[in-house]
Amino acid sequence: MEEFSALFHGFAVALSWYNIGMMSVGIVLGIVIGVLPGLGGPNGVAILLPLTFTMSPTSAIIMLSCIYWGTLFAGAITSVLFNIPGETHSVATTFDGYPLAQQGRAGEALTASFTGSFIGAFVAVLLITFLAPLVAKFALEFGPPEFFAVYLLTFCSFVGTGKDPAKTIIAMMLGFGLAAIGMDTVSGELRMTFGWSELLRGIDFLIVVIGLFGVGEILISMEEGLAFEGKSAKINMKVVLETWKKLPKYWLTLIRSSAIGCWMGITPGGATAASFMGYGIAKRFSKDGDKFGTGMLEGVIAPETAAHASGTAALLPMIALGIPGSATAAVLLGGLMIWGLQPGPLLFVEQKDFVWGLIASMYLSNIAGLIIVLTTVPLFAAILRIPFSIIAPIIIVVCAIGAYSVHSAMLDIWFMVLFGIVGYVMKKLDYPLAPMVLSLVLGDRAEAAFRQTMMGSKGDLEIFWSNSLVGSITTLALVMLFWPLISAAWRRLRGGTKAARLAA
Repeated sequence: MEEFSALFHGFAVALSWYNIGMMSVGIVLGIVIGVLPGLGGPNGVAILLPLTFTMSPTSAIIMLSCIYWGTLFAGAITSVLFNIPGETHSVATTFDGYPLAQQGRAGEALTASFTGSFIGAFVAVLLITFLAPLVAKFALEFGPPEFFAVYLLTFCSFVGTGKDPAKTIIAMMLGFGLAAIGMDTVSGELRMTFGWSELLRGIDFLIVVIGLFGVGEILISMEEGLAFEGKSAKINMKVVLETWKKLPKYWLTLIRSSAIGCWMGITPGGATAASFMGYGIAKRFSKDGDKFGTGMLEGVIAPETAAHASGTAALLPMIALGIPGSATAAVLLGGLMIWGLQPGPLLFVEQKDFVWGLIASMYLSNIAGLIIVLTTVPLFAAILRIPFSIIAPIIIVVCAIGAYSVHSAMLDIWFMVLFGIVGYVMKKLDYPLAPMVLSLVLGDRAEAAFRQTMMGSKGDLEIFWSNSLVGSITTLALVMLFWPLISAAWRRLRGGTKAARLAA
């Protein structure tokens, strides 16, 4: 009952006219960003974060999370109409979405996609509402060893679930190196400043993410020479109602995809992995699985539901533990720090209005997002008719303004350009950016927790197995770290056993 009363109070906070306005602005901006290939949730939040510095933390986080919601909804628009994923998690949506558009059923495909996204997010928000306070209450008992073990588990989870563990580790080490620049908060010594007084404060994470995501993605898009040709779509009440009548027969797919998305969001699997997993499992269990890829409505519902559930559930560890579950959550986490808030379990004790206002806004923005995308698809799809040669310079200028506004320093713009080139090279070489952002945001906190633990135990690493809680988390982290080797050894063992059985 305590959670319900806190949630109702959160609705009172979120339903102020100002916060409703910020919610609407955030969703519209998110949809615009989402329909532009080369941009996305982390990019939009990073670029627009400086605009929120004058707002209260509650209004700012509501607006930024709504930008994220908008990008999640909008990724399907370009996937269905143009066969171009507006977001990486929308790749699986193109498999059946674009064939449906070619059959003249674009409105039906988009309605099913948006509705699936709404349901997936709603399930994830319910999970956050009831699970986040319990996780936060449990985490209040944590000390430095437990917090470091949780940070270690987060880092190792990216390694264990990543496509290329070696590249994930390299990207993460680069983030740790950037996080170490500046003044050591424990000893007061300078680290890697190279005599530059400008580096005493370190390199701000916001400069890095604006460069990596904003400038880097634009450089990639310019190189690819984007040109858009797509199908048109009309969504009216008749199309919406007819589509909604068909959705109940896919109830099992909706539940299954929501569960997959929530799990992949809490563990840092990501929305992209969730969408492909949702699509693959739906295809496997569907009686029409052999027709997937030819224009099946179920093939649109499954990936979008899973992706939206994952993107929303990634906010749970950020709110409850101060550990982001995705690149966008990492950017939002950095924003909380800029506003003077300490992410983690203490938020539920010290900043109840903020936490429950954010959770309440998730319900409201999900409903508002569904209504807006259903009524404005033709308008936002028309943005893609604007030549990319006009859009790209505008985005670069916005990035530069955002970077300069952080410290009002020209050097930050040069850093933005530098990290834009770094992001471009990493994308070309297929290095993941999310682990780098994660380690940049959490590197200082993980280091502080480790050093406090070592000082308390006089350098004895056995403290990480001193009780069942910290021991189980540390062991799980090491299993995740070496999971690629463990799974490869298991496959070889099974292959050898099978070959021996066939030879016999």
